[in-house]
Amino acid sequence: MQAHVQAIAAILYQNTPSEQLTSLEGIEIAVRQQILEHVSPEIGFFIRTVTGTEAGRRRRVQSSIGQLHLTQKQAQKLKVAPYSQVSPYVERCSLILSANVSYEQAAKDLAMLMGVQISRSTQQRLVHRHEFSPLEVEESVEELSVDGGRIRLRTPLGQPSEWKDYKAVNLHGQAIFATFQDNIALTDWVNRQPLADMVTCIGDGHDGIWNIIAQISIPDSRYEILDWFHLVENLHKIEATAQLLTGVEAFLWRGNVTAAIAELNHLASPQSINFIAYLHKHRHRIPDYWYFQTEQICSIGSGAVESAVKQIARRIKISGAQWNRDNVPQVLKHRSAYLNGSLNLALQN
Repeated sequence: MQAHVQAIAAILYQNTPSEQLTSLEGIEIAVRQQILEHVSPEIGFFIRTVTGTEAGRRRRVQSSIGQLHLTQKQAQKLKVAPYSQVSPYVERCSLILSANVSYEQAAKDLAMLMGVQISRSTQQRLVHRHEFSPLEVEESVEELSVDGGRIRLRTPLGQPSEWKDYKAVNLHGQAIFATFQDNIALTDWVNRQPLADMVTCIGDGHDGIWNIIAQISIPDSRYEILDWFHLVENLHKIEATAQLLTGVEAFLWRGNVTAAIAELNHLASPQSINFIAYLHKHRHRIPDYWYFQTEQICSIGSGAVESAVKQIARRIKISGAQWNRDNVPQVLKHRSAYLNGSLNLALQN
């Protein structure tokens, strides 16, 4: 084998322009390209031996070892999708790249990293034809949080941009899942997971969030907590002295809603009246935050899901990004699969 490899190397050297051999990087690129074009595709022994057939109509498939010619029977046995011109491995690599950057940039990155040319339009088609199976967690879910993000929809030329909400849930430390205007799919996914006997659900004060949480598990097995940081953020919207606000915050930190309201009753501003109503509405979701944090009973903030929304936004809010409304659910599934590590797991399998 060594003798044959040396002979092949000599032929490749003779066929490589000298200007490409002035640096190690140039040698790497030149040799890789020649191997992809001339050497790897000729190693059909693997395909013929594994499949045991050469029957059927042939088609070209772009792979990480060059352009291959597979017959219909070979493609079936090797689990290559009908009519696909891209190998499963290259498709996975493309999905990983396009989960982080634009389809155009993913095409450039793939060419740089693997020497494989997959166009921008094909990158997009790979995403929208792929079936992203929602991750099913194995460990019992004890905590989760729900939040929302915004995505920019494509509008006709000359019309202003349209931003719409999507919702995401984070099963703390296990998985995230996001949907676009489909709260039922979101809660159905959560309820399919192995939920603990008591599930802590954390959210901000938005009614839409608590309407989603209301559909998770059963009421007797759900403990709702108002996110501490949103609570404090809303408190400091009140125009009052720093001393008063600090005192109210201290009461709320210990879950003493009655004392907090008593302090605020001295004010008559619209902000204080609204905040008192906010406290009345959510008082059953305001625990003794100090005790919960000191005893490490559970999280007191929805930072986990807010972080997940920010990570989703890194893809869907790249500069100039606008999305077709019908494509948004698939885009969210794509990004969620990447963040959950599902695409890497598929490669390992």
